[in-house]
Amino acid sequence: MSRSHRDEGPDRLYVITSGRSGGGADEALDSVTLIVAESAPSPGMQSEHAAILELCASPVAVVEVAAHLRLPVAVVRILLTDLIDTGRVTARHPASAPTWAHPLASPDVLEKVLVALHKL
Repeated sequence: MSRSHRDEGPDRLYVITSGRSGGGADEALDSVTLIVAESAPSPGMQSEHAAILELCASPVAVVEVAAHLRLPVAVVRILLTDLIDTGRVTARHPASAPTWAHPLASPDVLEKVLVALHKL
């Protein structure tokens, strides 16, 4: 029975990550961090890196990248760190948007909602 290269187990994961096990910069990438490609894949690029660049043409969460690639999140974080280090992707946490971008979440609005709820 033929197996996909994505289903090959620890040996394949070791090759994909060049033996790295994570830690450091990749720990800053939590599951909901959004990844956006800053460039297109280039010839000769590792296939997983190329797949990430194609997938992240628009913002995609780290956990979604892992699901699409059928790889563990820890492995995807290592690959993403490679791409961040070379400037091929950027990462941003969804909560890092400026507060003015979410006027309904301002403290004044929330306080008014709370007061209105107490009056009910």
